[in-house]
Amino acid sequence: MEVLKIATAGSVDDGKSTLIGRILYDTKSLTTDKLEAIEKTSKQRGYDYLDFSLATDGLVAEREQGITIDVAHIYFSTAKKSYIIADTPGHVEYTRNMVTGASTSQASIILIDARKGVIEQTNRHFFINNLLRVKDVVVAINKMDLVDYSEETYNKIKADFEALMSKRDYQDQKITFIPVSALKGDNVVNKTDKMPWYKGQALLEHLEEIDKADIFNIGTPRFPVQYVIRPKTEDFHDFRGYAGKVYGGNLSVGDDIVVLPSQTKSKIKDIYFYDEKYETASRRSSVTITLENDINVSRGDMIVKDGDLPTIEKQFTANVCWMDSNQLTPGGKYVVQHGVNKVLAKVDRINHKINPDYSGIEENVTGLNVNDIASVTFKLNKPIFYDQFRNHRTNGSFILIDTQNNNTVGAGFIQ
Repeated sequence: MEVLKIATAGSVDDGKSTLIGRILYDTKSLTTDKLEAIEKTSKQRGYDYLDFSLATDGLVAEREQGITIDVAHIYFSTAKKSYIIADTPGHVEYTRNMVTGASTSQASIILIDARKGVIEQTNRHFFINNLLRVKDVVVAINKMDLVDYSEETYNKIKADFEALMSKRDYQDQKITFIPVSALKGDNVVNKTDKMPWYKGQALLEHLEEIDKADIFNIGTPRFPVQYVIRPKTEDFHDFRGYAGKVYGGNLSVGDDIVVLPSQTKSKIKDIYFYDEKYETASRRSSVTITLENDINVSRGDMIVKDGDLPTIEKQFTANVCWMDSNQLTPGGKYVVQHGVNKVLAKVDRINHKINPDYSGIEENVTGLNVNDIASVTFKLNKPIFYDQFRNHRTNGSFILIDTQNNNTVGAGFIQ
């Protein structure tokens, strides 16, 4: 079944966890014991409604404070799709968590409290979705029941958000506005009759109709080799295949290819998926490829089409989201993990810090603190083969690993 991964973002008390809980409840995805626990806890707290946020807030501190701290992944299915929802925190100090949740998502839901409208955190949430090139963004204007389902309020918030959209540099996003009440269930799973002025779909209806082909950025085909298959059995004594996942575009039998970094040339002989042969491997399919020449290909190499090579350099500039309590400073050494490749890198310079609320940049920055986002130039001890992130979401991203403790300390997007 098709799987859609969605990130949520919203300020404190905008109702992200309640919205997700409502979806789980209305799609009958909650287990009986979970539903009983929600009913019991809601009653103990004196609520005259079910507190659906209890369905997602797993940490004790989250339940006690009524906030989301960590990224929680929630799974549910309908007849059409399977969904993974990354429930990310909305606090400024958890920007790194928002980046983590959105970095692997194909769609995003930004919640806005109808009583508060577009606020500074809304700018931040939209900035991150823009930075990470999330293609399908739903702006869910929540708590419409608290503003008497006012069309005027909805239109004002929509206009304010459209003004924010004019600041983005990624124009391929599809933005959909949906007025909802997560608590009451209006326009979440089913359309409501309380907002007759709204002619669009309910939230789940929209998610059900998202075409997966439209949400993955189309680029040039890249095939990072994850494993070399050599069975050495009687039936496959001389078999040599290269297993991996195709990103960006399609690869077909007969394509002239180049293996990086050696730049050895060959041609695709066969494409296998398990024991079946295919003429074409579509993007985001996991396959095994064989080549006509018996050339040296290893894990970490990349197969690309001849005449369509990525950039091969020992340095690059990237937007980095810093995630560690220790500062990133010029001269610092880290491991860059780019796909399956790991390369030692040194911070050459911090070009400027980027304010994620669209308020501009800060020059003359001497170090990055946790949750900072900045343009950083790195020098590497050997070349990597990369594309700009705006052209290739997979081959243009990487993580930074601390050489001392092996912690992941940053995420980067090559410019």
